[in-house]
Amino acid sequence: MSRRLISSGSTFEQAIGYSRAVVDGRWVFVSGTTGFDYNTMAISDDIVVQADRCFQNIQRALADAKCRLTDVVRVTYIVPDRDDFPKTWPVLQRYLGDIRPAATMIVAGLSDPRMKIEIEVTARRQRRGKEES
Repeated sequence: MSRRLISSGSTFEQAIGYSRAVVDGRWVFVSGTTGFDYNTMAISDDIVVQADRCFQNIQRALADAKCRLTDVVRVTYIVPDRDDFPKTWPVLQRYLGDIRPAATMIVAGLSDPRMKIEIEVTARRQRRGKEES
């Protein structure tokens, strides 16, 4: 299987020069994903809403890679304000609570002050019979 690039249509991808995700064999690397609604380029000012939107965007990228959240083996959370991170835990639990990937949380500035969280995942697609090529 060759390397394949996946785009969300975000204007950031073309402007900065990256892909929403890269598929390399059974591995899927999803770039740091923020809470922007890529259809409207709007973003909530609530970190909980942003975290939920991050996972919606991640799920779309994974689906384009013929992958699921259950294939996620690693997640990295980046937040500018460490005190905000616990507010996201119910969202993180809802999406990844049963999957329990290896995880890291980093406190760092993000490229846009409206962004309150960025989430990056790595997945390894499971063999699922004929859908694996």
